Amino acid sequence: MIGKVDVGTDSHLQLKGKSLMDIFDFAMKMELDGKDFYTRLATESNCQGLKQIFADLAADEQKHYEIFSRLKAQQPLAGMADSRALETARNLFAELKVDLSSGNGLGSNLEAYRYAMKVEKESETIYLEAAEKEENEEVRKLLLKIVVEERKHYNIIENIYDFVSAPTQSLVWAEATNLDEFKFE
Repeated sequence: MIGKVDVGTDSHLQLKGKSLMDIFDFAMKMELDGKDFYTRLATESNCQGLKQIFADLAADEQKHYEIFSRLKAQQPLAGMADSRALETARNLFAELKVDLSSGNGLGSNLEAYRYAMKVEKESETIYLEAAEKEENEEVRKLLLKIVVEERKHYNIIENIYDFVSAPTQSLVWAEATNLDEFKFE
């Protein structure tokens, strides 16, 4: 199980009025933190499918870090390959159904999944704001492409969260629908 995570304040609020270089530094740190987080989730997961999804997300975060590093250094930008994490995740959800039914504790990381969704959403917001301010069309397009990838990451984690928490939600719903049995007249 992932330890308790301190999410702190909304980081994008701390970036108001910062220079583009400050934003690149911040983005690089966020991407490395994301890579470390997903690497840890991959290592701690008992499910091979989740290990692969989290490893793919960690690789994407490393790719984003390298892009921001090049932007900061004002080095030429190469095209960015599309993330394969979403495609991999779609293919692995069938395996997750088997692992979930075996009771291997996939739902024990719900807090970590919620944290990952928060960070991905925050990253998306920061990069979108940076893209809106960017004057260089090539850099703006690259930032928008990263925004799309961060949205995909959010969707992957949200789907995992929904998937592993479904038995709990279904049980709560089922219990609530049986309340009619206990009506007092």
